[in-house]
Order: sequence, then structure tokens, then C-alpha cells
Amino acid sequence: MTITGLQTAVPVRSQLLRILGAGFGVAVVLGATIGVGILRLPGTVAAALGNYWFILLAWIVGGVYALLGAVSMAELGTMLPEAGGFYVFAKRAFGGFVGFAVGWGDWVNNCAALAYASAAGGEYCAVLFPGLAGHEKAIAIATLGLFVLLHAVGLRLSSLVQKFTSAATAMALIGLAVGCFFAGGGASSPATERAASALDILNFHGSWLLLIAPIVMALRAIVVAYDGWYQAIYFLEEDVNPARNLPRALIGGVLLIIGLYLVVNLALLHVLPVPVLAASKLPAAVAAQILFGGWSGRIITILSLLTLLSLINAVLLGATRIIFAISRDGLISSVATRVSAGGTPQVALLLSAGTAMILVASGTFERIISIAAVVFVANYCATYFAVIWLRRREPEAPRPFRAWGYPWSTGIVLVGSALFLAAAIYSAPMDAVFAAGLLGVCAPVYVLMKKPAAVPAN
Repeated sequence: MTITGLQTAVPVRSQLLRILGAGFGVAVVLGATIGVGILRLPGTVAAALGNYWFILLAWIVGGVYALLGAVSMAELGTMLPEAGGFYVFAKRAFGGFVGFAVGWGDWVNNCAALAYASAAGGEYCAVLFPGLAGHEKAIAIATLGLFVLLHAVGLRLSSLVQKFTSAATAMALIGLAVGCFFAGGGASSPATERAASALDILNFHGSWLLLIAPIVMALRAIVVAYDGWYQAIYFLEEDVNPARNLPRALIGGVLLIIGLYLVVNLALLHVLPVPVLAASKLPAAVAAQILFGGWSGRIITILSLLTLLSLINAVLLGATRIIFAISRDGLISSVATRVSAGGTPQVALLLSAGTAMILVASGTFERIISIAAVVFVANYCATYFAVIWLRRREPEAPRPFRAWGYPWSTGIVLVGSALFLAAAIYSAPMDAVFAAGLLGVCAPVYVLMKKPAAVPAN
């Protein structure tokens, strides 16, 4: 096998199994994207915008933004169908060091997300079973350990679990939405709402500048809710037909998420007046209270836990492939390239889960997430720029899928990502400094690991 920038004979034990299809791709996109955010963030968006139509329009705009990103990412993925995701794209476009920095930041972010999700899951378990209170960290670590055992069995089982948990999460959200539509109704509508809107503020003060803050706040929340739509890019080497299946998984998955998010927001607006929605930190729980009374808290907790389990499975699968790809290029010990008979990179799995467990035990994952989030937005910028750069540098390279609307589609998401990066740096300058330090560590590590891995040019 030829790895970009490095020619080496890959031993059989390093071969991933090519057994995945479009169904898994859609499932992993849904599992990595649909989380607790959709249960919480509709209130944040409503508080920022305060208008029925503005709220729905903002969720559509966020979905279109994710869709434009998906078509650009699909071009890179079908052009470079290797395991590793963002690392592979950055390496091809900008060389080994930038690729390593992108992969390192991506892996750290995934490990922090694993820690955060498992810790939250431990807290939800303690809510469901009060006797477990005080043991939340142990529950989180045990949860990660159970997923390690599940993944160690093999890719077929872990992919089946992903399909099941993603489908169950989507169906549960649809069930909640249907219940809202059948319960009373008419609380919010374009004709009946009386909440102050961004447009009302504009007319009163006569300045378009007053629209910027609420719109930015709403869109930032929505982008967070849509984040995760790219998850299928980590498994291209295990897909039976990535040229066909990746565009279907990314584009189809994003379209399903847009539809689901709109249905959930319409359902919440059906039972909650906009001011009530705007004032709620967990509007899904308020809606569930109307539907289920005293059982509402338990039902929302179970739904939240289900989304977290689906997220943990998806992110652990992805994080394992990132470290596998980096190690295969000689930048980490080659032992991490070992793949079991069931198709699991076992050492890479242990490294990823073990790091997440350490973060849970130390309680530092929230700080790591805030730092890594800056790195991750930078990764978005690098990836979208890679689409443009490779179009110019390698115009004749095979591209089974070309980004729709290029260069405008890629340009829009690149500019949007750059603006989000600037906003992240402005709002949390110290996190940006630490993020720069996180990437700075890559330089000596890359030099140290690259030397013994160098191969003479032919």
C-alpha cells in the first residue's frame, strides 16, 4: 500500500477490513451529531432571536452551512479514501508536519469529547439511579471500558451498535416531536406569537448593527448542534465503495439531521410560547412535562443518555482511526498499527480510550475541550482551504465526487470557518494561546518521530 508522501510495505496485520457501507456512514453521522445539544439549544436560539420565523430560518441556515461543508468534504474524502479523516487531507495538501498538527489536534479533541460524553453519562445514570450518586467518575470510566470491550470484538459488532443507537436516538426524538404535535398546540405560531424579535429591535432603534450580536449568538449555538456531520470521513478505508457511499453518507446524513432538527423545533414551538422557549435551559424537558407530567424528567434523562451512548461509540471509532493513520506513517510507534482479526486497531483503541479515562479521572476534560475547540475550528479552515489548494495544485487528480457549486460553496464555508475562528480567539484569547501551545508541541515531536521513519527517495 502507498501512503501519501511515504512509500512502505504495510504488513497484513495493519490492514483494516473493508466491510462498511452507506448505512453505517449515515448512522455514524447521525450518532456523532445528534446529541444533548438539540434538547438544550433551541432555547438559546429562541432567546437570541425571539421570532418564530427567525428561529426556523436560523436552523435552516445552519443546516445549509453544514451541507456546503459536506459537499466539500465529500470531494476530499473520495479523492483520498484512507483512514484518518482531517489528518489525511491536511497531509496531502500541506505536507507531513501540518498533517501531523491537524491530526494531533483532532485526536486530542476527540479524546476530550469522549471524556465529556462519558462524564455526562455518569451524571445521568446517577439521576436515574440515586444510589449511584458519588460514583459518576467510576461510571464514566466503566462506560468507556465497556465500549473498549465491544470494539475489541470487531468492527461488525461496533458498526451494528452504531446503527442501532443512532436509529433509536432519531426515533426517540421523532416520538417526542409527535407527542408535542398531538398535545394541545397553537402556543407559538407566526400569527399568535407576541415575543420581541430581532426585527422589532431593528425597527425600534433603526440600526442593522443591533442584529449582529443575536444572530451570531444563535448561529454559533446552531453550528455546535450540527457539529459531527463529518464523522464518516474517518472510515473511508473500511468502506466497500467510498466513492459512492461517502457523498451519500455525508449529504444524506446532513439532510436527515436538518429535517429532524426542524421537526423538533416546530414541535417545541407548537407547545411552548416563544418567551417560554427562550427562557428554558432545557426546553425538551419543559415540553416533556406537558406530555408526561411527573415522568418527564426521567424520560428526557433516558433520551439524553441514549444520545451520549451513540456519540461515545461514534467518537471512539473515529479517534481510533486517527491515531492508527498517524502511526502508520511512522509518527507514532508502529505497534499502534496492529489490527485484530475483527478489524479493530487494538492498540490505537486502548490509547484513545485510555487518554479519555485519564481526562475523566483528572477532571480536566472541560478545559481541554475549550482549548481543542479553537484547534478544531482551525482544522475546518485548513480542510476547506485544502479543497481549493488541491484543485489548483493537482487539477488532474481523480475526483469521483466534485463539490457542488465550487468555488462558491467551498468559499462560503471557508470564510464562515475563518470568522468562527476569529470569534473563538476573540472570546477566549487564553484558550487560543493554549491552543497555539498545543500545536507548538507538535514540532519537536514531529522532528523526533520523523527522523527514524524517513525513507530514501527512489
